[in-house]
Order: sequence, then C-alpha cells, then structure tokens
Amino acid sequence: MTTSLHLLLQPSSSPSLPQTQQVHAGLLKSGLVPSDASPTTKLLALYARHLRFDDAAYLLRSLPRPDPFSFSALISALVRSRHFFPALSLLTSMLSLRLAPDPFVIPTTLKACAALPSIALGRQLHSLSLVAGISVDPFVASALVQMYLKCGAMADAHLVFDRMAEKSIVTWSAMIAGCANHGHVGEALRMLERMRSSGTEPNPITWNGMIVGFNRSGRPYDSVLLMRRMHSEGFEMDSVSISSTLSAVGDMEDVVIGSQIHGYVTKTGLGADSSVVSALIDMRGKCGRPEEMVRVFDEVGQRDVGSCNALVAGLSRNGRVDDALKAFSNFEAQGVELNVVSWTSIVACCSQNGKDMEALDFFREMQIVGVEPNAVTIPCLLPACANIAALMHGKSAHCYALRKGILADVYVGSAVADMYAKCGRIRDARVIFDAMPSRNVVSWNAMIGGYAMHGKAKDAIELFLFMKRSRQKPDHITFTCVLSACGQAGLTEAGERYFVEMQEEQGITARMEHYACMVSLLGRAGRLDEAYGLIRKMQLEPDGCVWGALLGSCRIHNNVELAEIAAEKLFQLEPGNAGNYVLLSNIYAAKGMLEGVGRMREVMRSMGVRKDPGCSWIEIKNKVHMMLAGDKSHPQMSQIAERLEKLSVEMKRLGYLPSTDFVLQDVEEQDKEHILCGHSEKLAVALGLISTPIGTTLRVIKNLRICGDCHAAIKFISSFEGREILVRDTNRFHHFKDGSCSCGDYW
Repeated sequence: MTTSLHLLLQPSSSPSLPQTQQVHAGLLKSGLVPSDASPTTKLLALYARHLRFDDAAYLLRSLPRPDPFSFSALISALVRSRHFFPALSLLTSMLSLRLAPDPFVIPTTLKACAALPSIALGRQLHSLSLVAGISVDPFVASALVQMYLKCGAMADAHLVFDRMAEKSIVTWSAMIAGCANHGHVGEALRMLERMRSSGTEPNPITWNGMIVGFNRSGRPYDSVLLMRRMHSEGFEMDSVSISSTLSAVGDMEDVVIGSQIHGYVTKTGLGADSSVVSALIDMRGKCGRPEEMVRVFDEVGQRDVGSCNALVAGLSRNGRVDDALKAFSNFEAQGVELNVVSWTSIVACCSQNGKDMEALDFFREMQIVGVEPNAVTIPCLLPACANIAALMHGKSAHCYALRKGILADVYVGSAVADMYAKCGRIRDARVIFDAMPSRNVVSWNAMIGGYAMHGKAKDAIELFLFMKRSRQKPDHITFTCVLSACGQAGLTEAGERYFVEMQEEQGITARMEHYACMVSLLGRAGRLDEAYGLIRKMQLEPDGCVWGALLGSCRIHNNVELAEIAAEKLFQLEPGNAGNYVLLSNIYAAKGMLEGVGRMREVMRSMGVRKDPGCSWIEIKNKVHMMLAGDKSHPQMSQIAERLEKLSVEMKRLGYLPSTDFVLQDVEEQDKEHILCGHSEKLAVALGLISTPIGTTLRVIKNLRICGDCHAAIKFISSFEGREILVRDTNRFHHFKDGSCSCGDYW
C-alpha cells in the first residue's frame, strides 16, 4: 500500500487507468480515504484526466468532509472537456455543503458560462464572487470581463474592467478585441490609447484581436487600415494577422491590396503556413478571380484540407460548379483527409447551384465515409430537399438533427421550418417554428415567407404583427415576404400601407424586389397606370423583375400598349429570356393579334432563343422523379400517356376544352393539345396517380410558372380522382382540392 500511495503522490507520476483504480482500491482498504485529502484530490484529477467523470463524481460523493480543492479539481477537468452543465451543477453541490468558493473555482465556472453562453448564470456567479469577497481578485475580475464579453454584455464588461485595480495586457487586449467584435471602431482605438497611457504597450495579440474583430463585425476596411498601422509601428505580422486581413480584403473585393499582401507573404516566408495559403486562395475567389485562385493553389502545391476547402468554395462562389465537383472528386481520389467543412462546402455548392440531387447524394456519401454532419451542414442540405420536394429526405435530415441535439440551433430550426413550408407542409413548418427555443429574423422570415407562398396572406400578416410585438426588428426580406403575401391575395391597400411603413417607420430603403412586389400588387388589381407610374418614379434603374411584374400584369388584363413597353425593356435587359417573348405572344394571341404572334415567333427564331423546357419533380416512395416537358424517356411513360389520354377523354366528355393559347409553336390545334398533355406538371401528376394508392396527396414542384391550361386541368383531376394535389411553381403553391385551387384563380 505504501508503494501505491508513493506512486500517487509523486508530482511527475501519471498512472494508467488500471493503476489509478488499483491505487483507489488500496486506499479504501487501508482506510486512508476519505480521511486524507491529498490522495483524494490527486485521484480525482487522475480520473478526470482519463475522462472517467462518473468514477470521479462517485469518489467525491463518498467523502464525508470534501474540501474546496477536491471540487475545484473536478470542475476544472469538466470545463476543459467541455462538460459545462455538469461543471456548473457540481459548483451548486459544493455551495450546498457551505464550502466557500475560492479564486480558482470561480474563474473556471465563468469559462463554462462564457462557452454556453449563459449571461444569467454568469451574473449569478458575479454576485457570488461579490458576497465571497473575491470579485477584486485579478483572476476573478479578468474571468468576469471575458465572460461578459463572450456573452455580448459590453456594458457589464466595462463596469468590471474600470473597477479593476490591476489590468494585465491580457485583460486590456480582451476589452479592445471585444469592442472590435461589436464594430465599435472608435471605442477600440480609444481603449488602445488608454492602454498605452497606463504604461502597457500592445503586443501582436492585441493588434490581431482588433484586426479579427473589425473583420468579423463587418468592418473590413478598418481591418485593413489597422493592419497597415500595425506594420508601420514596427510590429511583425504573423499568420493570424495575414489570414484575417486577407479575409477582409476578399470582402472588399480589392485584388490590388490582396496582391500586395501576397507579395509580403512571399518575402517573409509565411507562405508555408497552411492558414495563410487557404486565406490567399479564398481572397482570390472572393475577388472574382477564379483562374488566379487555381494558379495560387497549384503554385503552393499544398494539399492540406484547408486549402482544398478554400478552392472548392471559391470555385462554387464564382459559378464554376462543375470544376468544384471535379476538384472535390480529385481530392477524394488523392486521399486528402476531407473534414466536415469539406463535405458541407460541396453540399452547399450543389444546393445553391441547382444540383439538388447531387447535394442529397453527397450528404449520404458523407455519412457513409464516417464524417458527421453538423449544425452548418443541415441548413445547407435542406434547401436542396425543398427545391425538388424531397419531403422524405427532408424528414430524415430533421430526424438526424433531432437525434444529434442540434435542432435547437436557430439556423437548423429555421431551415427545417423553411423546408416543410416549401414541401407543402405548412402546418408542420409552424409546429417547428413554435417549438424553437430562440428565433432570429431568419426564422420569422422563413415562416412568413412560407405563408406567403401558400397564399395564406392573413396568417402571414398576423405573424408579422406578432414578430413586431416580440420586438424582433423586421428586415428587407421580411417586407418582401409581406408584400408578396398581399400581392398573392389581392390585399392592395394593406400592401401599400406596409410599403410606406417599411420606409417611413422602419427606415428600410426600398429595393428592387420591393418595387417588383408593388408593381405586381397594383397591376394584378388592374391599376396598371399606377404600376407604370411607380416604375417611372423609381430612383433605381428598374431591372427585369420589375418590368417582368408589369408584363405579367398586362397578361392578366390584356393591356397590349403597356405590355409592349415592358417587353421592349425586357428584350434589352434579358435578350435571351424566352419567357418574355412567350408572354407577349400570349397577350397578342388573347387579343386575336395573329400578326404580333407571328412576329414574336420570328424574333425567337432569328435570335436562336428557345423556351426553357418545363421541369417538374415528384417524390414517390422515397425516390424523386424528374419529368421534362415532352420527354418520353421515363420507364413508365406509356402508362403515364395512357392515364393522361383517359383523363383527356373524361374532361372533354364533361365539357372541358384545353386552352391552346399557351402553346407558342406554329402547329395544328390537335397537335397543340398533344403538346399541352406533355407539360411536365401533368406528367408528374399522372405519374403520381399511377404510382400511389387512391387518396394519397400528390406534391409537385415546377421550375416555371404553371400555365393556365394545366391549372384548369389539375383542378379537374383533383375532383375527378378525389385527390389533393399541391403544385409549387416559381411564384407560389397551388393547393388543388375538390375541383378548386387555393389561389382562387387569382394568379
């Protein structure tokens, strides 16, 4: 037993877990535990080092008279291992035994509060330190400052800091970095001068804290200026300074300054640092120089995961999606140890660039190779599920987030709610929204936008009012959603009122999307002259969305004069957009102006402009099917065509006539009917009818606006087949049931 005790008490000894357990057993037999505190504290530390916290807690509970050092050792180990709640719980147990906290345990538990972060618990610990008379201890005061800074309570941090008798360079640097992180440039610089006046000179950590802070708070220009000042005052820049400044330069999109810093990196030999290499690649990508970015990557020759991630992200950002996919595949083949950032980047790349099926494939492969998705991956994946109505895949991602405990993350919760709304499950979206422990403006926008997309203007407006009562400040996206909801439901006066409120009460300058919503709102209500007048008064140069909104309104009211004005602008802004030519042609056709129809056909032929093929997606038995207009390659196409033919016969028998105005091609009327039958949304609906049990709700997503003929046909099908059918086009959801549509034909 003496040998075991000697081994345990040696300062340099580090027994293995079995040895620790043997010593513990020996001490119990000898009766030295729990009477001797020194071996107990060492045992607690050893159990904690081996991450055997249950054993350590059991040992601590077995002591009839534990001392503060025993608790302090275990609390410190728990915080180091990021077990923050158990550490704080242990402090509560310590206080319940009336053991006074010392200047060592309070700073440790304050770190836990900062890491969570929990300002409420931090303030309780502050009060405890005041009662215990240790708040003036330099270590405690410094920890309080750090906690308040990380919890975003700048005023409290200033109060503690100003009362400190001794201010170390660490505390000065923390306060200055805190000001910088909150974007308080002037305050950070004044603190720097106060620091120097007090006799404490800044070190590289002080400068880096400001550079990083300014950049994080959206002040890239100030970040670059500070780097220049740091350099001019003779401080040597390190990898942190350079990496942070390059990130700021990228945000400024100033490739000239970036090239100068690149030269400095080459001269000082910092190019061997992996973080600097990644920052150089990232900077070129942000500046829109993908070729230079690739050249830097090739010249450096490093194949570490950071530089690989920067290359993939940069290629994606610059629209080089195929190159990004190829690079990612090459990195896999070369054996680069890709991490969660790598996989999240490629999932986001696909999701943001229309490669939704590929995003789902990469997400599955990511898990197969053993990389665990995190709270960033899920919000990157879910838009892909929403884009193609992959509801079952979205549900799987939801369940994954629930299992891993990341659903409480505000961005994960917002993405899940948004996915359900865009997959036609608006009630499920609201359930997720209501259950969120915290919400930000992204959460509110997702739900309000979901209601707008479903044509539920009343719900959207009620939620908007609730948002304001909850003291969440709306942003420009919020008002886009609200104005869109008003436009979908014909709430013209309400839309006008919110447009004024946005600018006069909320101080948000109207953007292009707001004007497009207002033009659509007025135009749909038949107030075309007012819509055109609003465009002419715009301080911004109207873009294709604004003129497109006017042209679409002209289609509703068959106003040829204004349609030609809007179309002419669109032909200049978007000469390759076939939809504009088709829309004007439809307006001519509705008015019987066949000459205009022919002219549009000729213009499209001469310019080589072709109408984008309609594409629809439907999920059946956990598999997403993509249907292209006129495409006959689907393996069930003969059954689909047969079902559509039967429906066509029934529709005609009951008095339904197809609207061939929506066919631009110069063909016979009978051929036009066949073309309409090949529209992608009809193909998707027919596939759903033959592949699912009677009564199953069908959900279809389309890449274009649903045409009038398909809208009328699907209304008929919903009644004839006794089905609920949801079709989401580029504008909104159409919920067909019992022969009517949720849009009330106001579309």
